[in-house]
Amino acid sequence: MPAIIRRLAGGAARERAGRILLGPPLPAAMPQRVADAIGREQARSEVLVSLIQLGAIVLFAVLYSLTPKAFPPDVPFEPVPIALSLYALFTFWRLSLAVKQRLTRPILAFSVVVDIALLMVTIWSFHLQYEAPPALYLKAPTLMYVFILIALRTLRFEPAFVLLAGISAALGWLALVAYAVLAGGGTPGGPEAGPMITRDFAEYMMSYRILIGAEVDKIVSILVVTAILALALYRARKLLVRAAVEGQAASDLKRFFAPEIAGRITGSEGGLVAGRAELRDAAIMFIDLRGFTALGERLPPGDVIQLLGEYQALMSRAVRASGGSIDKFMGDGILASFGAVRPSDSAAAEALAAIEAVLETGQRWSRDRTARGLAAPAVAASVTAGRVMFGTVGDAERLEYTVLGEPVNLAAKLEKHAKVERTAAVVMAETFDAACRQGFRPRLGWELRTARAVDGVGRAIDIRVC
Repeated sequence: MPAIIRRLAGGAARERAGRILLGPPLPAAMPQRVADAIGREQARSEVLVSLIQLGAIVLFAVLYSLTPKAFPPDVPFEPVPIALSLYALFTFWRLSLAVKQRLTRPILAFSVVVDIALLMVTIWSFHLQYEAPPALYLKAPTLMYVFILIALRTLRFEPAFVLLAGISAALGWLALVAYAVLAGGGTPGGPEAGPMITRDFAEYMMSYRILIGAEVDKIVSILVVTAILALALYRARKLLVRAAVEGQAASDLKRFFAPEIAGRITGSEGGLVAGRAELRDAAIMFIDLRGFTALGERLPPGDVIQLLGEYQALMSRAVRASGGSIDKFMGDGILASFGAVRPSDSAAAEALAAIEAVLETGQRWSRDRTARGLAAPAVAASVTAGRVMFGTVGDAERLEYTVLGEPVNLAAKLEKHAKVERTAAVVMAETFDAACRQGFRPRLGWELRTARAVDGVGRAIDIRVC
């Protein structure tokens, strides 16, 4: 038993260390659409990399042409213009592939190696230009450009290419050091001038001698910077993937909830729990299809779903256009709220503007379906206003944002009462008056009917009907 406990403890410690070093684990499964989105972003980043490289080429060419030369005018050749020209041609080719999204991983890996190789060959050629021993190029500050090439690889958010660039640079510099050591101290094609390795730093700085420790420091610096960038990029990529997955989930969430509800869920700073509510002065709307139950019994299921889809899409747009939020779909019933999800001083006016839009949209939809020879049920709606509770209900496994209160119950009863009144819409008279005070100007004819007895309501109420 103690051995098992030690193994479990060791495994937990390794897991904690891994999380500290590499960051939290990736999601168990990444949706293909998220992977495709990341891939598209990486393809765009390769265009950016190529553009930056072209900009750097132009900058270096301008600087090279304007600054005084540190070599005599009669040198055999100048490697920098040749290297910049070759690199420009290669970068244009790479940019064309990136724009056409034909920059495959093998080509990308090849381009990373070519970037480093061109830089190393340019550095190597310095001793030919100056007709000096190869050890000359080991002191060239041009090596620092290798860090630019490694850093450019971070724009793709793939650590493998950063590692490839860094390892290629370290191996390239190691090859240059080896060549300088083996070539000795003579000029190209001339006799060797004795051993090139020294342990004296002052002699190294003031001669063509090679200090192995200094060259090892350069290689170690390249590898350490590469490792740090690769680790940071690995952690950042994991965060990117998690953010992309969560962003896609938030986007999907908006298809199941009102955008305002989805925003509250994804932006919640604490955990969501049932039983939390806020009091709001809001308006409530119920929308319903007349005769839908009987219609559903005689139509094929596919036709019923198509009818519901058309109806719900049209009604939802009409509600949201006036500032409302869809609380829930209940078969052919729709519960919407104004001023509950997002507090509003003109909730009643928004609701009345929405109910007129709902009625007009419903009439156009019914005429269109009739013209197509399809079932065309009428749309009915009701609106009330008052103090409601807005919050979460359910349990730990299934939560739901909703509105609760007397205005919600009354709106449901008024929607049913519309059949008694033989009208398409019923609105509480006091809600209608409040909407007018808030700036609502009716476009439809609303008739005042006083002291109406509504089933389930223990008092006579005044209503407006349309």
